[in-house]
Amino acid sequence: MHRPPEITSAHGFHVLTKPIGPICNLDCTYCFYLEKQSLYPTEKSWRMSDPVLEAYIRQYIHSQPGEAVYFAWQGGEPTLLGVEFFKKVVSLQKKHSHGKNIHNALQTNGTLLDDRWCEFLAANQFLVGLSIDGPRDLHDRYRVDKGQKPTFDAVMSGLGFLKKHQVEFNTLTVVNRANSLEPLKVYRFLKEIGSGFLQFIPLVERLPASLTAAPGLTFAEPPAPQKPAATPSSVTPESVDASQYGDFLCAIFNEWVRQDVGQVFVQLFDVALGNWMGLGSSLCVFAEKCGSALAIEHNGDLYSCDHYVYPQYRLGNILNQSLGAMAHSRQQSQFGQDKLASLPRYCRTCEVRFACHGECPKHRFLTTPGGEPGLNYLCPAYKQFFRHIDPYMNTMGQLLNEGRAASEIMSLIHA
Repeated sequence: MHRPPEITSAHGFHVLTKPIGPICNLDCTYCFYLEKQSLYPTEKSWRMSDPVLEAYIRQYIHSQPGEAVYFAWQGGEPTLLGVEFFKKVVSLQKKHSHGKNIHNALQTNGTLLDDRWCEFLAANQFLVGLSIDGPRDLHDRYRVDKGQKPTFDAVMSGLGFLKKHQVEFNTLTVVNRANSLEPLKVYRFLKEIGSGFLQFIPLVERLPASLTAAPGLTFAEPPAPQKPAATPSSVTPESVDASQYGDFLCAIFNEWVRQDVGQVFVQLFDVALGNWMGLGSSLCVFAEKCGSALAIEHNGDLYSCDHYVYPQYRLGNILNQSLGAMAHSRQQSQFGQDKLASLPRYCRTCEVRFACHGECPKHRFLTTPGGEPGLNYLCPAYKQFFRHIDPYMNTMGQLLNEGRAASEIMSLIHA
């Protein structure tokens, strides 16, 4: 199974591409990116122009040190741009590839997929990430269209087209207050629809402490990585409860480790195994430092991170600055270093620090038991989960070090 690229130093840096910015045909209750329209109040087209598109593709390919180059197209909803836009993408990639192997991943809500789309995606070997939060009742809780109507049937229709044309796909599930209560229902559903690679993204968004703090923005800005501070703002009603997220992960892991190792790939479990084997994290949120996962907006503006698309984290624009130079700039390097530098003492001495490293700075808005700012909201979940999987990870690591398959752990458990 072809799996999406992880963010590693071998890739230099990775960019989440927003060719249509925050524009989407859905109106998911919890979406943090829809409000980014307020950052571009005079924008009318919301479409990456030909000059920006070519400059980005050329510079991104040129800046990658390896022979494989991974593009990730997101939104908003990128399929709103139409097939012709992505035909242009492929043409430009061929023009500027200079012998490198180009790979494309497209994250979509799936509602606009049809025969034409999937014929193109299959012919050009796009890996599709399908956003789906579980079976109908759980998915439709928050993932609604502009008329506040449910979207499950439209997503499943899109999935049908992906399967019909044998397009490789994985699933991205936002773990929220509702579906976190039914982990096995979610996990078994995702397996039933044919997902072999599962990504679980915990939903943690905050309400601003003041309505005037960030005009036009519904959610609170994330803490500054260099100086996290506890804030009086509370998480949104849709956000996952920290303890419930721990239960969610443990429940799914318990079933996976007994039945599905080697057959179903769960991103978080793969990343954890890498940390247990001393290989380091292949995912930025669990790495000691960050800064190698950037985001580019429709007009060519480059930002430090997908979750830090705010004016103070804008690095520049590719039409007048080098993409590579911005990605390796002092500002971006400091952004990545700050994740480690601002880690509270409480976390530095934690027994599971090697697997967590304080997770994403975006979620570090609580105080430690000793009153130090910068504790991650999801700390209880990760402590619970990483402690729970420790014996299993040690066993799988030993199996792999002996040249055996990690899947042998299932027979050991059942022996």
